[in-house]
Amino acid sequence: MPETDLQLLEEAARAAGKIAMRYTGGAAQSWDKPDGAGPVTEADLAVNAMLKSDLRAARADYGWLSEECEDDEERMHAERVFIVDPIDGTRSFMKGDDTWAHALAIAERGEVIAAAVYLPVLDRMYLAAKGQGATLNGERLTASARRDLPGARVLAAKPSYDGSNWRDGVPDLSRHYRPSLAFRMSLVAQGRFDAMLTLRGSWEWDIAAGDLIGREAGARTSDRTGTPLLFNNARPLLNGVVSAGPNIHSALVDALAPQLPE
Repeated sequence: MPETDLQLLEEAARAAGKIAMRYTGGAAQSWDKPDGAGPVTEADLAVNAMLKSDLRAARADYGWLSEECEDDEERMHAERVFIVDPIDGTRSFMKGDDTWAHALAIAERGEVIAAAVYLPVLDRMYLAAKGQGATLNGERLTASARRDLPGARVLAAKPSYDGSNWRDGVPDLSRHYRPSLAFRMSLVAQGRFDAMLTLRGSWEWDIAAGDLIGREAGARTSDRTGTPLLFNNARPLLNGVVSAGPNIHSALVDALAPQLPE
């Protein structure tokens, strides 16, 4: 059994990749989840089953939160909890792209303490443990030191650039996109992009692993209002996400329009 939580997540992520790769090339059956929750494939479920079995066997006292499992209130009473997206970027996976990922995290009293984001097609393993930094395939990661928001390279989906989301119009940003939120956050940690954001409600399993990887690389991560992220909430839906180099995070959050009361 792996000695540390990080070793456990790394081994599980690699095992997940081996399972998922068997279903690439259109081999996986797929269907739509109820209530417009998006597609799911038999690969998602196969990976989820393995992760739940192996991770819970290794850490029986940890809670469990996964995109592909019915939520269990027992996780709220656990000191530590697994937060897992078996395949982040299912649509990308179904199309045969290479930017889908396995996103695995462990949170302790609301804070992520270990994380793995693995892209098996590209064989990229992003890892982080609290206080130990973040790595990509063993190489230390450092977030962007950019100081000016204009011209910053930002990963976001098109709806985020709607003018209604911004206080004084959309800033002059270099716009980019990747389908997996966990991968976007890891790319910010890597310094390849200066920031990422998503302004709609974001499920914890999409965000938890990337949150720690970014912070351990020196990025700042928050919800859309600038509030630090906390995990293992009763309703595991976050108020958007902004992850950016430390010098532009505040400017990016400040550029966003205030949220209207619901």
